Amino acid sequence: MLLARLPYGKQTPMMGVVLDPLAVARHGFMVVLQDTRGRFASEGEWEPFTYEESDGYDTVRWAAALPGSNGSVGMIGGSYFGNTQWMAALSKPPELKAIAPMITWSDPDDGLWTRGGAIELGLTVPWSLLQGADTLMRRHSTDLGGLVNGITGLVQDFDGLASGGYGELPAGRFPAFARHDLPELGYERSRREPEWAASCTVAGRHGEVELPTFQVGGWFDVFGQGTLDNFTAMRRAGRSATLVMGPWTHTNLRHVVGDVNFGFGAHSDFMGMRGRLHDMQFDWFRRTIGDGEAVEPDAGTVLLFVMGINQWREETEWPLPRAVDTDFHLRADGRLTQEPPSAAEQAEEFTYDPMDPVPTTGGALLMGGGLLNTDEFRPGPLDQAAVEAREDVLVFTTELLTEDVEVTGRVRAVLFAATDGPSTDWVARLCDVDEMGVSRNVADGIVRVRAATPGEAAEHVVDLWSTSVVFRAGHRIRVQVTSSNFPRWDRNLNTGEPEESATTVRVARQQVFHDPARPPASSCRWFRSQRRRQSAALGRRPRAGRGRRPGTPAIPSRTARHSSRHPAELRGPSQATSITGRLAASPACDGRVRTSPMDTRPAPEA
Repeated sequence: MLLARLPYGKQTPMMGVVLDPLAVARHGFMVVLQDTRGRFASEGEWEPFTYEESDGYDTVRWAAALPGSNGSVGMIGGSYFGNTQWMAALSKPPELKAIAPMITWSDPDDGLWTRGGAIELGLTVPWSLLQGADTLMRRHSTDLGGLVNGITGLVQDFDGLASGGYGELPAGRFPAFARHDLPELGYERSRREPEWAASCTVAGRHGEVELPTFQVGGWFDVFGQGTLDNFTAMRRAGRSATLVMGPWTHTNLRHVVGDVNFGFGAHSDFMGMRGRLHDMQFDWFRRTIGDGEAVEPDAGTVLLFVMGINQWREETEWPLPRAVDTDFHLRADGRLTQEPPSAAEQAEEFTYDPMDPVPTTGGALLMGGGLLNTDEFRPGPLDQAAVEAREDVLVFTTELLTEDVEVTGRVRAVLFAATDGPSTDWVARLCDVDEMGVSRNVADGIVRVRAATPGEAAEHVVDLWSTSVVFRAGHRIRVQVTSSNFPRWDRNLNTGEPEESATTVRVARQQVFHDPARPPASSCRWFRSQRRRQSAALGRRPRAGRGRRPGTPAIPSRTARHSSRHPAELRGPSQATSITGRLAASPACDGRVRTSPMDTRPAPEA
């Protein structure tokens, strides 16, 4: 018996991503699809997440007793109904034998409601408005006029998001939710009732789940890091856990993602000649829930898609244990080097205006376009030319790579920076610049600074999450630093007011410093790996502006001389191989970048 509990309606097209009816029948499974409480055909009041643990327990027990069931239940689904699996597993119904959560989170404050302290506005707002349609139909079921007016207003608000609706303030108490009296995704409620957040939080509770798991995620999924965190936590708890990470977004498991064709082998229907992802899942379910008898699962497997070389790689664990830390340093004049500055260098400056934020351009996101499969705010790797041409985006680029460089694992940017106000945001983005000079995003992140001392430099760590990519010979590695990514993340208004009431906007002057000295508190964070040999050679290249792609206008210098005590650096995982000269990377628990010789086995061809 396979069970899925979801709030999107049993006819949602998303079911096709996670469940193939013909494959289900071919593998001999019964299937139960259930609308969650207060949604579509189910009774009750719609409160996102509130009842999923207790309702999951009751539903599993009910499904196991249905005629034709063998008494063993597995759960399947993604996103919200990936989380309903975790909640049911935490309630421990004895008939639940295995779960296969896809593209779902671990900590809701790391991808669902917030990221680095900033609101996931581009997810929260359209998702809440879309779910509001069923709420309004229930509310006005006997009032046709009220229903027409309500749905018309809701559609107008949704359609107007990209043209200005996202900019409504305060972001932390979004006006459209109040206008339509709708339950929202949970950010606002979790701030009013912090204890309620446990209703959809998996982080910290994995030890309570005594089941095997089959987890699927994507490098450009809004919950990509959550999938990895769930997997690593289950492995630490001694549970059988399988992981598949593709180059996918939240709603696209095909081979063309954003602007990049990763090759048909990346498609979930092909999986590099391994067969369909659906069939891999069902084969796993047959081994774990079988004919109703207890099955001893194996430790599980790891299958990662390495972008750049566009190959699937089979591993036994994540993070990769063979990696050590490597630092790349943000230098003056747009340089990105493995060598730290040996003397004070000129600081970088820019102005951040919340009324003119950097527009969201690709990334691991889920916004209106992803929810409705349109081109609005597309996820994935996109051309960054327009972003990098802005005056409020600092760009740092390596010299030409003469050998492949692989980064597989957690990436963090450590900035030593200052703002002239009481609060601001720092955004960092890792990019791959190809032979034609086109820069495309690989990973990004944000950190919100809530109690800044104006004008004082401080360390700010930006978590860019994890990735797996080979920067090919002839390419360059690039890092962007700025203070906004809107409307994916809400704007910091630079006033220090709480998001629930902030409506006043001020312009901030930002500084990023480059200097060899370090404050004592951060000395342990500067880790230089010892390599057996130089694993990547960098060639010289001419500069256009501050390391910008050839053919684009040079940006006038925004730097100012500043005697600083603090350096800025990018930290991301990497690892060297003596066979191909590639670097591979894996994340470290302390956030440093680690580099070590790679496994000499050839990667399987996709």
